[in-house]
Amino acid sequence: MLIDLRSDTVTKPTHTMREAMAKAEVGDDVYSEDPTVNRLEALAAEIFGREASIFVPTGTMGNQIAIRLHTQHGDELICESRSHILDWEMAMAAAFSGVQARTVAGDRGILTWSAIRPSIAPKIYYRAQTSLICIENSHNMAGGTVTPAGILAEICAEAKAIGLKTHLDGARVFNAAAALNTTVAELTKGFDTVNFCLSKGLGAPVGSLLVGTRADITRARSVRKALGGGMRQAGILAAAGLLALQEGPALLPNDHANARLLAEAVATSSAAQIDLASVQTNIVIFALKAENAAPAFVARLKEQGILVSAINPQTVRFVTHYDVSRAECARAAAIVKAELS
Repeated sequence: MLIDLRSDTVTKPTHTMREAMAKAEVGDDVYSEDPTVNRLEALAAEIFGREASIFVPTGTMGNQIAIRLHTQHGDELICESRSHILDWEMAMAAAFSGVQARTVAGDRGILTWSAIRPSIAPKIYYRAQTSLICIENSHNMAGGTVTPAGILAEICAEAKAIGLKTHLDGARVFNAAAALNTTVAELTKGFDTVNFCLSKGLGAPVGSLLVGTRADITRARSVRKALGGGMRQAGILAAAGLLALQEGPALLPNDHANARLLAEAVATSSAAQIDLASVQTNIVIFALKAENAAPAFVARLKEQGILVSAINPQTVRFVTHYDVSRAECARAAAIVKAELS
């Protein structure tokens, strides 16, 4: 049986989720008449301490809706140099919202106000104006690192003081909250909008939610429709999302412990380079020292029933999730250790 560590997006819906999906009460969500979607959106808003939320098919759509809400054509947004909205969302900030990204490199992917402030455009007419700061927490390509609440609070407060909007790409924000032993409401309270995914570590088959003010979410419904996100009888999907939101967060510390097990196996080898301090949640990223070694390493693991990802010719990523047990991670760790010896 394959051990799939490519991503936490590969989780399968549980038997309980499938039953809930089969029995879901549905209506037309474009008319706001799907009762299961409405319950999911109300629960998400409550958990995050917000006025409202909107169910969207993907995290990319949630992020791009937020960018459209908070910017005008010709504006700039500031984001970390390896952020998801920059590298993995098909240049949609430019294509859909007419916005260019101003990137700032963060230490282990973590942006601070002192790093952001110099990149904010001065108020002169011949410069594209900064209107939005986007933060990713946890940070995927930095290895699942988390930004502490105090740093986020400072960014949000300082941005608000000079009239800038803030958006959190919180695809894995529940992982971040678990790692910091806090709640998502406390961790994200300063942001104008927050997007989070149901279909990663929380285990739902499809869906993300964007939370914010009632006014922003009302506008977001029009933007979602423009992007083709009106899903009609979406309660079938929302039913699984409700269970993911209610039950999934409690399971995340197990994934974090399993990631640490894998990371420590990698760290024993002189053939790989890994920053153990960056392994804070369910993602393990490391570099192989031999040139262009990652694809062959990934292929060798696949031959032994372990699926992982090569990010580039040198770099490999593992992502743990609830569909891979502790015993399976231990088996994978032993194989990885042997392959790196």
